[in-house]
Amino acid sequence: MQRRHFLVVALAILAASADGAAWAQSWPERSVRLILPYAPGGATDAIGRPWADKLGQAFGQPFVVENRGGASGMIGTEAAAKAAPDGYTFLLTPNAPLAVLPNLRKTPYDPLKSFESVGRVGDVINGFVIHPSVGVKTFQEMVEYAKKNPGKLTYASSGSGTSTHLRLEMLKLKAGIDILHVPYRGGADSLNDVLPGNVHMMNEPVSLPHAKAGKLVLLNINGSVRHPSFPEVPTLTELGITGADVPIWFSVFAPTGTPKDIIAKLNAKIVEIAKTEDMKGKMLAVNAVVPLQTPEEMAAHLLQDIKANADLIQAANIKLD
Repeated sequence: MQRRHFLVVALAILAASADGAAWAQSWPERSVRLILPYAPGGATDAIGRPWADKLGQAFGQPFVVENRGGASGMIGTEAAAKAAPDGYTFLLTPNAPLAVLPNLRKTPYDPLKSFESVGRVGDVINGFVIHPSVGVKTFQEMVEYAKKNPGKLTYASSGSGTSTHLRLEMLKLKAGIDILHVPYRGGADSLNDVLPGNVHMMNEPVSLPHAKAGKLVLLNINGSVRHPSFPEVPTLTELGITGADVPIWFSVFAPTGTPKDIIAKLNAKIVEIAKTEDMKGKMLAVNAVVPLQTPEEMAAHLLQDIKANADLIQAANIKLD
């Protein structure tokens, strides 16, 4: 009886495995939902929509973008975490809702348990910009102005607990200055107030075309190398502020329980697309580059980023209002 029971269980496992492999082979058989946890028009949109288009073309099924903004990315991220793990809902997000926000408040998802890592789709290259009406033209001049006028400069972020918020807090900590934080629902919303000078500063990729046009002043680059479109603008490290970049990276995640074969299939396609000159050009146009990572490498990177942000939050004593 024991032998017969063992054979029945073993055959059932093999059958399930075969069914899962066949399911992954045929996936996707219908449209795939891609949740972006921020309002339309910001960096998440600028990176997510080209990927949705390319993945839809590659798989022959539409990847439909669904913007679910609010609560610094928490609302859309929760929706993705609670979605059916059937390979037809994914989250495309910057690192903040998973690597920053859970260090600051209780979230209705666990960044490590609620999601499976799928693929990296863009690391942002951008920096602090300031409105010309302030009258400063360099990073050093901005720091001097802030020291002479504590709390007078204002800074717009994509929301409290986002990476762009942490970039401000890191700057304040490292440079010893006081700048007022003004949170928004996303980069596009904050840009609408920065362009007319209602708020003085921001650090979002959507601001760079306006810096190129002379409507805003780009003070520095947060990153290891200078931006190819702004070769004259130094990095924070070159300016003597080391270890202060607070990386912003975008990735695709799946609800936990999504079949591993589907995750592997989607990761392979992301890597394949990322290698093309067309996608490299599209990402550079929105100020991003794409590191190639396996799901396992991405999961390890997320874990490291959670710890790095936790250390920063503790050192800077950052708290949400």
